[in-house]
Amino acid sequence: MTTSTDHTADRPVSLTAPSGIDRAAHHRLDEAWLAAAWSHPTTRCFVVSGGQVLIDETPDGRTELVMTPSFEAPLTEAHRYFLGIDEDGVSYFALQKDALPGRIDQSARPAGLREAGLLLSPRDAGLMVHAVGLENWQRTHRFCSRCGERTVIAAAGHIRRCPACGAEHYPRTDPAVIMAVTDEEDRILLGRQVHWPEGRFSTLAGFVEPGESIEQAVRREVFEEAGIHVGGVEYVASQPWPFPSSLMLGFMARATSTDIDVDGDEIHEARWFSRDDLRTAFESGEVLPPYGISIAARLIELWYGKQLPTRGV
Repeated sequence: MTTSTDHTADRPVSLTAPSGIDRAAHHRLDEAWLAAAWSHPTTRCFVVSGGQVLIDETPDGRTELVMTPSFEAPLTEAHRYFLGIDEDGVSYFALQKDALPGRIDQSARPAGLREAGLLLSPRDAGLMVHAVGLENWQRTHRFCSRCGERTVIAAAGHIRRCPACGAEHYPRTDPAVIMAVTDEEDRILLGRQVHWPEGRFSTLAGFVEPGESIEQAVRREVFEEAGIHVGGVEYVASQPWPFPSSLMLGFMARATSTDIDVDGDEIHEARWFSRDDLRTAFESGEVLPPYGISIAARLIELWYGKQLPTRGV
């Protein structure tokens, strides 16, 4: 499904490159170990608030998370999340706060994952996506779904326990399929959602329903959104997508029909593109490429045969 000029197959999907961080989940319930790790002079932490962190540019042009030693961190006890340990034994924590701290030097700036994920090193991007995912879940799941009692944080931010009924609640992850659909002429199907700006096209996507396999979800979503029947489905890669809590499962899929009939509820417009069609549309500005951080861009690149034009965040 790729061309002979494809130079993108070995390029990792954003937010999935090896981070060098061991999540060390076996330490999450060990309060004595966590306390010792937090007080260690090499431990580093950063604040996450509303899906944003502080980032800063280094003198040599790199972009980094703004991290501080734990003994310089703003006070917080309940919302302190253990993220893991690097190869040098350094422990990392995220602190959930209502607002990001100010910076005396004014050089740092707040950034969300769509921007920072493209700029940060694999280590920092991995730490950020972990922290943002936990923060999203913590902010929206404060009460027990069984009895309604306010829950308390446990396992260094990875469990919420109900003191009334004893229930344990774990971070939510919603599986979603995202697919580059091609036809017998090797054209790709791209769609524009109803709330997207004019010209923004991307691959189709949707959530997996209860009792459904991911392959069934691919076929159902493509038919529901564009009226296209799908035969073969081939898994490509996955991507954490905490907006707020998805895991994107990427596929290449082969259409067995080509007549488009959009649903009008989610998809406003869908079109088949040849490579020449898409290149011309990019060059003229008729079509805007997906955000570079999204797995959608990688799926299209695997078919297109080279890196897509970049776009701002």
